[in-house]
Amino acid sequence: MYHLPVLKNRRTLLERADKFISDIYFTDCNLRGRLYGDSCPLQSIDSFLSSKRITFTEASNQTFAPYKVGDSFGPTWWTCWFKVTLNIPESWRGKEVHLRWESDGEAMVWRDEQPVQGLSKEGEKTSYILSDCLKDEEPHRSVPKTQVHCCFCNQLLTECLYFLLFSSVTLYIEMACNGLFGAGQGSMIAAPDPNRKFSVQKAELVVFNRDVQEMLTDFEMLIDIVKELGEGEQRGFQALFTVNEMVNLCDPSDPSSFSRAHSLAHTFFSQRNGDSQHVAHAMGHCHIDSAWLWPYEETIRKCGRSWVTVIRLMEKNPEFVFTCSQAQQFQWVKSWYPGLFSEIQHYVKKGRFIPVGGTWVEMDGNLPSGESMVRQFLEGQRFFDREFGIHCNEFWLPDTFGYSAQLPQIMQGSGISNFLTQKLSWNLVNTFPHNTFFWEGLDGSKVLTHFPPGNSYEMKGKVEELVKTVKNNKDKGRANHSAVLFGFGDGGGGPTQLMLDRLQRVQDTDGLPKVQMSSPDKLFSQLQADSALLCTWTGELFLELHNGTYTTQAKIKQGNRQCETLLHDIEIASSLALCRDKTFIYPVEKLQELWRLLLLNQFHDVIPGSCIEMVVDDALRYYEDIRTDGAALLHDACGALGSKGNSPGVFNSLPWERHEVIQMHEGPGTPDLALVRVPSIGVSPVGDTKPVAPVTITGQADGTLLMENGILRTVVNKDGTLASLYLINANREAISDSCHGNQFVMFDDVPLYWDAWDVMDYHLQTRKPVVEVVQPPHLVYSDGLRGSVRFTLRISDKSTITQEIIMDAMCPYIKFNTKVTWAESHKFLKVEFPVRVRSPNATYEIQFGHLQRPTHRNTSWDWARFEVWGHKWADLSEHNFGVALLNDCKYGYSVHKNTMTLSLLRAPKAPDVNADMGTHQFTYAIMPHTGSFQDASVIQAAYNLNFPLRPIRCPADTEPWSAFSISTAAVILETIKQAEDRKGALVVRLYESHGSSVTATLRTTFPIREAWHCDLLEKPDPTRPAHITSGGITLDFSPFQIVSLLLVF
Repeated sequence: MYHLPVLKNRRTLLERADKFISDIYFTDCNLRGRLYGDSCPLQSIDSFLSSKRITFTEASNQTFAPYKVGDSFGPTWWTCWFKVTLNIPESWRGKEVHLRWESDGEAMVWRDEQPVQGLSKEGEKTSYILSDCLKDEEPHRSVPKTQVHCCFCNQLLTECLYFLLFSSVTLYIEMACNGLFGAGQGSMIAAPDPNRKFSVQKAELVVFNRDVQEMLTDFEMLIDIVKELGEGEQRGFQALFTVNEMVNLCDPSDPSSFSRAHSLAHTFFSQRNGDSQHVAHAMGHCHIDSAWLWPYEETIRKCGRSWVTVIRLMEKNPEFVFTCSQAQQFQWVKSWYPGLFSEIQHYVKKGRFIPVGGTWVEMDGNLPSGESMVRQFLEGQRFFDREFGIHCNEFWLPDTFGYSAQLPQIMQGSGISNFLTQKLSWNLVNTFPHNTFFWEGLDGSKVLTHFPPGNSYEMKGKVEELVKTVKNNKDKGRANHSAVLFGFGDGGGGPTQLMLDRLQRVQDTDGLPKVQMSSPDKLFSQLQADSALLCTWTGELFLELHNGTYTTQAKIKQGNRQCETLLHDIEIASSLALCRDKTFIYPVEKLQELWRLLLLNQFHDVIPGSCIEMVVDDALRYYEDIRTDGAALLHDACGALGSKGNSPGVFNSLPWERHEVIQMHEGPGTPDLALVRVPSIGVSPVGDTKPVAPVTITGQADGTLLMENGILRTVVNKDGTLASLYLINANREAISDSCHGNQFVMFDDVPLYWDAWDVMDYHLQTRKPVVEVVQPPHLVYSDGLRGSVRFTLRISDKSTITQEIIMDAMCPYIKFNTKVTWAESHKFLKVEFPVRVRSPNATYEIQFGHLQRPTHRNTSWDWARFEVWGHKWADLSEHNFGVALLNDCKYGYSVHKNTMTLSLLRAPKAPDVNADMGTHQFTYAIMPHTGSFQDASVIQAAYNLNFPLRPIRCPADTEPWSAFSISTAAVILETIKQAEDRKGALVVRLYESHGSSVTATLRTTFPIREAWHCDLLEKPDPTRPAHITSGGITLDFSPFQIVSLLLVF
């Protein structure tokens, strides 16, 4: 076709094409305006409103009332069920007919009592395809329509539009009164509006013009190529002139003109790349937060809506592959949607619906204990093996707030050698230097790691994302393959047909990366094959953002620590009871139930505290369930250990002898104290033991109080700070000159946006000591075994601190039992200890070990660590002297120069307006020491603070006994539990804690028949029997190595 020559001005031609497919401009005559043809109203719409999330069976039996489109309903978190009856006009034969449904909530279409399609305007799913076409021939209708296919179109009669012409169809639509991202009041992360109303804006039958949609996709992709390749690329101008000619050829009112325009597009898309072009491995994905801006229960429906939509796409797109993580979500779907779960199993077998990750949930990467991380993989991998017969080879954690340096070893021990994430692209200060690399953990374990260069786990198949994937690749020349994860995420939704169509257009188009539908195994296999030049990153992957999550929602963090401790003690006590009492039944099912609750709460928006109040309430209720049921299990196990005696005894769950003061009975009044000595992982009766040096408290002339126990001497000022902390035998003062320890400080805490997530570096400029004394320190208790003083400070007219400073006999640290009444807004409470130590690095406990971080701010990488995470302890040491800061439920630290700071409470207002409001009780401790922290038993002291000796009842003639012990303090026996698949066998887990190579002997009083090394999934290695001698089992450890053994009795 000949056209008069025109000035091919890039701007005008590009805007011309843009307007030709615009949904705003010129829709009366452009292509977009022809997407839908005729429409007709539904025969009837009736509704029923429920305050609860109920089953389809229950909902379908309710009384429905007529509903008018546009009427409002609600409030937030309720569910409105719609019963929709429709008839399709006979004149629509040969046309694609959709139920078009637009609302401001998430919805599920039910047909024939089964979920068939998710609907969400935010997720670009606003129609349900009733049938692809109408046939002129009438099908046979003598058997039930749910069992027969049309003999002409081979569709089920429930999907054949000819059949629908002669019978009305009834659908149910379950609509949640929330959007993909909850119901934030004013902004996405604001607290939900509890009174928000919802409505259906459009409900009708429409003819969908598929040929128009195909043309729109051609135009969109070409226009985006013009925009993304820019004026400097020849290929961009080729796309521009192609799309301009397509506008010339395409008459929106004449579908017969489409084929010539489509041929032009096809010619352009078919011009191929060279062999060296980057390859994008496209995988459908639907990241669903197990809870965040919506409660756990709503997540179950999000999974159902998203995954049933994926199944529908798989039916129409045989090449489509979808990746999906989190065993917990599969378990929910199995329970709530068994039919859908069966369909998922079918596509898993075909290798198209791919479970990934190997964990129970996508947990936080910093705060869970080492054993909790092991259980995430144990529960996840076992679930996937049992339900699908698969083993995940990759750890999938795209959206958590940092990654522990022990994760590579835990992955390797769980049969995983590959890791995918992308969150470090959010770094606020420094750009992480790699996308594909080997990550080396604390012990030297390595995993192949990939960060998709598109910096997203919810791409849409757009040209912009593909171009970004190539340009952002920081390992050009080393890695030529990248993941492209497409689909709506966070709140669910998943892929759409449009995304698949976009990617199909540009599978191998010159100027763009090659696109192939792929899988994690294919991607990582290719990366591994080409890995010779890849770099290695050693140590933690620290996210330079969201470091307020180490402190936000303190009660969730306290619940996590306490429940981890409780489950540890239950398993050890139950294992000992199992070996000592053959009638004892190990509580396998109940322990799994409690562990799964704990693991669920470790999801990466729950334990960090970045969730709405409803989720916080759910999480705290789960912790209370664990405490209640766990206390009963522990009582039963300890009862078996004590042989039902009536004399007081003590159970020690830790692998070293403990000599400390305990309180025999909780409650008001004078404490019932005893100084006990209990052997390693064992039991001892309570005896009348006297301390080497009694605790004394002396009032001094200046109003200060002097506390001493023969190990430590401290002076408590009139405001509760420490004027001195003296290590007696070393003749060393721990507090810096002219400074005070135990100084509470307040900071203004207003981040840039992510309220519950972020604390910004500039908050450090707003430091204000808490100095107003309500009640000065005064003696509470002193009897030789324990001495304590109490004081109260006023933070503001709304908040106070009451603290009891406790010194116990024989104890190397001072405890600070703290009660805070907290009613602040955007404030941050910390406690400081300026110490007389100089060191360029501080040490922090992490999972199964520790690591060092700088105490200076020389570089931007140092400065970005102004607030860091750790577990039970942090230590600042110089040669032969140091100070350790211990805690029983805190995770946020800062050590700058010589000031050690523990973060206590925050007060963000989004997404939970009441975050951390109320009363908090917690304990921290300060421990000066000589030598290294390893030699000073700081690690053991922190365990002692967190794992209390448990009072039990035992016979009066009980002799102290120990079930397990370890020959060196460097190795910690962390876990003893019944083996998952073998009764009469135990799994024990140990780790090297000092950072040393060491040989250790594990001793037990139980008769062991066999001992095998096993992995973290408890699979024994038949080539590695453990050597049993009369003295025990001898084991060799490298620094921070985790060792698991299967012991057969």
